Amino acid sequence: MLRLGFVAGLFVVVLWTGISSGSSEELKIGAGDAAAENILKPIKEAFESANNVQLIVIESGAKVAFADLNRASLDAAAAGIGYPAWLELMKREGVEIEDPAVFQPVTIGKDHIVVITSKENPVKKLNAEQLRGIFSGEIENWNQVGGADMPIMVVWGSLMQDTNAMFLSAFLAGKPLVSDVLDATTAEDVRTNIAANPSAIGIGPAGALDDSVASPETPLLSRDITLISRANPPNALLKLLEFINKDGRKFIKATE
Repeated sequence: MLRLGFVAGLFVVVLWTGISSGSSEELKIGAGDAAAENILKPIKEAFESANNVQLIVIESGAKVAFADLNRASLDAAAAGIGYPAWLELMKREGVEIEDPAVFQPVTIGKDHIVVITSKENPVKKLNAEQLRGIFSGEIENWNQVGGADMPIMVVWGSLMQDTNAMFLSAFLAGKPLVSDVLDATTAEDVRTNIAANPSAIGIGPAGALDDSVASPETPLLSRDITLISRANPPNALLKLLEFINKDGRKFIKATE
């Protein structure tokens, strides 16, 4: 059974698999949307069963995850961003990482950012210029890109800093995001809001897609999924990395 709880402003995924918390190791990972949707949530149940480790995935976003790891309140952080770009993101967000050299980054998968629309939306393809217009607010109605006559609603996930930053850099060319957006949190929340609104559009990791929404063809925007930890990581984290590279690969949604 999957249970989502909202704790101290963060989404925490707890999946009960019959493991006794008193006899198992505990592994806490703060995650951005790409790491959570593509890798950590899909492998969670199988990993716990195979390794007697309770995997706690905190969907806090790239910024908070790295900040919490820096404060030593997590075992690792994972997000859809390379390590140098992650450090730059933290600097832009005003979070100081005093000694980046103490962290060890490893690439655990690949992802591509997708555009998400309602299944009721007939638009099947959007080019870079159209994406720029929609997300900057210059294009306000779906009939301007071959769709129905209805206003465009942009859904934006506040805990998706890595995804948002890469998308804005690639497609908006310095233009600001449209100011009138429907605020969401995680990629799952973005998807849920879009599924419920025929005029909505948003972005997310490839792993966020399911049969409740559609994804028009757009220019490919690929990225690494990076996990960072301190030196001498706990044994439970080493088990997780081995599982991701071997038995867990069949559960992973990340794209090559």
